[in-house]
Amino acid sequence: MTGFTVFDTAIGVCGLAWRDDVVVGTSLPEGSQARTRAWLLKRFPDAVEGMPPAAVQAAVDGIVALLGGARPDLASIPLDFSAVPEFNRRAYEIARNIPPGKTLTYGDIAHRLGQPGSAQAVGQAMGHNPFPIIVPCHRVLAAGGKDGGFSARGGVETKRRMLVIEGALADEPTLF
Repeated sequence: MTGFTVFDTAIGVCGLAWRDDVVVGTSLPEGSQARTRAWLLKRFPDAVEGMPPAAVQAAVDGIVALLGGARPDLASIPLDFSAVPEFNRRAYEIARNIPPGKTLTYGDIAHRLGQPGSAQAVGQAMGHNPFPIIVPCHRVLAAGGKDGGFSARGGVETKRRMLVIEGALADEPTLF
């Protein structure tokens, strides 16, 4: 059985789905608790909302802490990669090792994969990340440290906000 929960964070209501003690997906804020819940149910139509088991609650607590400015290590949270293509999984493993407050570029990850010409493919993998926050795709930037794309609700502003919370970017005003 797949379960899910929605929870408040410093950037809005996030969500997490699990099976047994393994995270099968996460959701960044969708604008409201109802929208986050609907997004999770669209992705996991048979999921039942409920209280997560202790191991999954630890993941929720880690996400809340991270988005609140703490620097917990989320790399040990068990994730279900069974539906993730091999290239994406390898890119996610590299991204999981980027500590809070630090960033890499899509090209950096491509080089670490041993495929220096695959920066665009890395970007596409990050855009399909089923575990945002736990797999910190927001810490992956375009060449020259530019924000690059971000497919979550709020786009690049959500990415920038998360990077500011983590101390990877200065909290500077934007023109937009």
